This record gives sequence, structure tokens and C-alpha cells, in this order.
Amino acid sequence: MYIKRDMENIVLKLTKEYPAILITGPRQVGKTTMLQNLMKGTDRAYVSLDDLNARSLAKSDPDMFFQVYKTPILIDEVQYAPELFTYIKIMIDKNHTPGEFWLTGSQIFKLMGGVQESLAGRVAVLNLSSLSQNEIYNQNNPKPFSLDFSLLAEKQKDIEPKTVIDIFKRIYKGSMPSLVSGAYLDNNIFYSSYVSTYIERDVKEISGSIDSLAFFKFIVSVSARTSQLVNYADIARDAEIDQTTAKKWLRILETLGIIFYLHPFSNNTLKRTIKTPKLYFYDTGLVSYLTKWSSAETLESGAMNGAIFENYVVSEIIKSYYNSAVTPFIYYYRDKDAREIDIVIEKDGKLFPIEIKKTGNPPSQLTRVFKLLDNSSLIRSTGAILCMANKLSAFTANELIVPVSLI
Repeated sequence: MYIKRDMENIVLKLTKEYPAILITGPRQVGKTTMLQNLMKGTDRAYVSLDDLNARSLAKSDPDMFFQVYKTPILIDEVQYAPELFTYIKIMIDKNHTPGEFWLTGSQIFKLMGGVQESLAGRVAVLNLSSLSQNEIYNQNNPKPFSLDFSLLAEKQKDIEPKTVIDIFKRIYKGSMPSLVSGAYLDNNIFYSSYVSTYIERDVKEISGSIDSLAFFKFIVSVSARTSQLVNYADIARDAEIDQTTAKKWLRILETLGIIFYLHPFSNNTLKRTIKTPKLYFYDTGLVSYLTKWSSAETLESGAMNGAIFENYVVSEIIKSYYNSAVTPFIYYYRDKDAREIDIVIEKDGKLFPIEIKKTGNPPSQLTRVFKLLDNSSLIRSTGAILCMANKLSAFTANELIVPVSLI
């Protein structure tokens, strides 16, 4: 069963404007499936560089590659043959044909070698992650998450309230299309195979030889620290590796779109803020597997419930921006006195503070931390408690109570 993606209309729009579109993101999130669905009934060719014959030709003779595979074309896993980028640039500059190239890559664009130098200004880059809550609930008109009360109220009309266990079942299952659609039923088997694939293929492709067991211990150690400040020493100690290796392997996980960071909000008027980023996974099902929870119920009542709930909320907000082709300017706030705001969204010269709480009845005192932003050079605007409330409400006009289901 194909699940409609929020990004589809954006891809079609950009195809009319840009000669090349690059969709990046982890494996198994549906990049190729979405594009193949969009190219039905067209004359667009398809080739995957997972095919070793096609990859060999692309790397050794790019000119012949484009004689064999005519444009318009979808080239899957293009990161395996960076030799193609120069030739794509030449063809774009010669033909000036919108939509001539659709490209996918299982590495994040900013970390993918060769693309920015060759295709700068010629390629529209989109990032597709695993399914968003909005896609799973089959909502229309996707937009980046905002604290506009009228927009939230309108969205609430189409969404049934979700209980804590509803959300934790979503967290535990994860958001990979093949699991959500029911194509695969056993989470443990799917994620076990998923991790093995990364270790045996993509990780080794980037880093060369790697100890599979050591890397597995490492990624388990990282998953146990989701929603926490990055601590290389602790991760390295638990994984029995040195800190240099831990930093290198974290870079690999970021390159492959497995993890992302929230960096601390700071400006010249907030001098006491810390500098360390917080670490999150895009897919909470992977975290649940790696941290060995046996069910959504045990996860919801377990020691990690707050951290993984925060991870879910942050990742869903990030996805809402990426799926709308909008760059997220999202941070967290923490000062040297350990006072913290979970999320700070910066938009139009304003700051929107958000606290994340796994409660259905948050007290108004939780909003007091929002005042920490008053000394910023930017205007503090509407804040919110994102929580398990049944419906949208507010403490004041600028302090909202927002159900997680409205992300």
C-alpha cells in the first residue's frame, strides 16, 4: 500500500523550475517509491547505482552511461558515482531543460562529497525522512509546524484525540513506510536487518573497514542517550572505543540521516548559554529496538519514556519543515545554571519557545522558563506546552497548550 507523501506536490512544482532535483535521506524511507509513483505515465528512465554494473559504468565512463541511460532520468543512490556530477552539470548547462534529472542519495546533502561544488545553483535539494505523523494520519495541506492558534484549531477539526498509549504505539512501531503500511509486521526483524544493512553496506562504504560488533555497541550506546547533550567520553566508554572514533562514527550516522542535532540558541545578549548540541534520532522505532524495549506499554512506563517522547516531538517538528521544503531554524536553550527550554523556533525575527511534557494536564508554571528569552535581541513571541492534552487550549493569549497530535 502506497502512502501519499507530503513532499509530492513540491517535487512536481520544482520539476518545472529546476533542471535537477536531489532527494536525500536514509534508506528505506521511501525516496525511490515516491519518485517512481510520480513518474508513472511519463517517459522518464530509471537506473539504480545499487546495480553494480550500472555503478561501474557510471564511475568508469560517465559519457557512455548517459548514452545508455537517456534523460529525463531518475538516478537512484547517486552518491555511489560522484563522477556523474560533472557530466550532469555539463548537460544542464547545455540543455537548460527543467526536470531533466531526478536524483536520490542516502547521504545528507551538506555532507555528500562532490555535489555542492558541481551542481551549485542547478539543483533543488529536498530531504525526505521516514513518514511524518501528518502523513500517517492522512492529513492534507502540509505546513511547517507553527504556534498560530487559528491554524492549530483548524487542524484539530480533522484529527481525533490521541491517548498516551496511541502515541507510544506510534513511537514504538516507528515511521518506516514498510512497517506503517503493514508490508512487514515484526519490528525486531525489520530493524535488526536495517542495522545490519547499514553496518555491512553504507557504513563501510563511507569509512572502509569497520568492526561490525563494535559499531553495533556504539549505536546502542548512542540510542540510550537520545534527547541528551552529546557526551563523546560517555559514548566512547560504553562502546569501548576511543573518543576520536566515537566522533567519526557519529559523523557517519549524521551523514546517513540516522541522527540529527539541535544546537543551542545563543546570541550576543545571551552570554551564559552552553555550546553543546543535543542528539536525536529521526526514527523512534529504531531507538526502541536498539534500547531493547519489548512493547509500547513497557516503553511508555519505562525509564526512557520522557527522553523518547521528546525525541518523537522534536523529530516530528523537524519533518514538518523538511516535508514543506522549508529550512528549520530550531534550537534548544540551556544556560550554565541548567535552566532549559526544550525547543526554540526562530522565525521572522521572533522566538517561539516550546516545552515538551508527557502529561495531559500541564501546570501554568511550566511556561515560566520562557522568560529566559526576554534578554535576547529578538522578540519573544507565542510559546506553548506540547503535551498529551485532549484538545487545544491556552493559559494566556501567548501561552498555548498544544496536543502532540497537532504537529
